[in-house]
Amino acid sequence: MGDTVSKKSQYRAIRMWPEDERPRERLLKYGAGSLSTAQLLAIILRVGGRGKSAIQLARDVLNNFHSLNDIDDASLAEFSEIKGMGSAKVSQVKAALELGKRLMQESNDWNTGNRSFTSSRDVYDYYRPSFFGLKKEKFLCALLNTKNAVFKDLVVSEGTLTSSLVHPREVFRYAIKEAAASVLFVHNHPSGDTHPSRDDIDITKRLVETGKLVGIHVLDHIIISDGTYLSLMEKGYLKE
Repeated sequence: MGDTVSKKSQYRAIRMWPEDERPRERLLKYGAGSLSTAQLLAIILRVGGRGKSAIQLARDVLNNFHSLNDIDDASLAEFSEIKGMGSAKVSQVKAALELGKRLMQESNDWNTGNRSFTSSRDVYDYYRPSFFGLKKEKFLCALLNTKNAVFKDLVVSEGTLTSSLVHPREVFRYAIKEAAASVLFVHNHPSGDTHPSRDDIDITKRLVETGKLVGIHVLDHIIISDGTYLSLMEKGYLKE
């Protein structure tokens, strides 16, 4: 009985805040950008638990995991260490984060074949949502037309990047079949360090050489992480 009263008093406490300080009301009045991460998370959680308000529970989650990326990567077992975070609330948070990723993808406003790449930054901005939060490496080949517009993506390999996983013959077999004018390669470093490894450099050189033989130009090889990228072309690794 005492616990129930305690919970009710916690929930009432937020309703008694000035309207401009209540997360939902503030969002509707000033927009989502006016809220802190804890306030946004509190809206997703809707209610608290174990004697905590939603905002207190949100702060506990953020204090425990430190970043949204860590929250996204956390397992149900890790969430269970936080009092008040049951499977329903974990599902709500995970669903909200997934919607955020999908919004990032849509907000590119680049429809395949609609627009040409003009810089390595264009490539990074376009593909970053597809690689965001991945915990293993993925190597992708983009097929481009004569206007440098992507018309098809191919996932060449997933896992630690090695020459055995990325074979030039297989990569260019698809490029030839699809009549690509040029190609570019994108892969991620989950560690966040975009510095190219020896394997990255060797594979790139082999791909460039194969491209010359079959008459398909390799525009670039971009290594990306959640926050930055590196162009092997700009670093001089694609020079003839």
